[in-house]
Amino acid sequence: AVPYTGLILSTRESPELRDRLLDLGISQMSAASVTSPGGYKKNEDSKVSSQQFPTYDNRSLLEIVRTIGKKGYLPSFCTACYRLGRTGERFMELAKDGHIQDFCQPNALLTLAEYLADHGDEATRQEFAPLIDNWLAQISDPRIRHRTEELLRALDAGQRDVYL
Repeated sequence: AVPYTGLILSTRESPELRDRLLDLGISQMSAASVTSPGGYKKNEDSKVSSQQFPTYDNRSLLEIVRTIGKKGYLPSFCTACYRLGRTGERFMELAKDGHIQDFCQPNALLTLAEYLADHGDEATRQEFAPLIDNWLAQISDPRIRHRTEELLRALDAGQRDVYL
């Protein structure tokens, strides 16, 4: 194993392979990818005619999130470290001594809760509610857990873009 290394998986692989590779430590996974220039615009014709390479996993982002959750993993949309300058040497200091978990677990929960509130259907929100409670209980530092609970309540009240 190589410590402190991220493994990124694109949508070029099949859904079956991608689902199996999650168990090997994939840390980032593309979803709902479009590979044509300007392809995220509503013009579907340009997507077909200028596609740079084929994608084989065409599941929606919500389907990918559900798959990750069903396997017991915590989907995250977090960009807090990058936004707050916790990059490079500073990030490695936190990663090497394990303190990055003080940010990753809470921020993963917060970004997942926000995503589900804004883009999830009711069934998915209900499916993830006990998982979120379980992941929240796994935060060992009571101060961080309490702050995460506060921010989850803020999300429920309509606040957005909350993070540690």
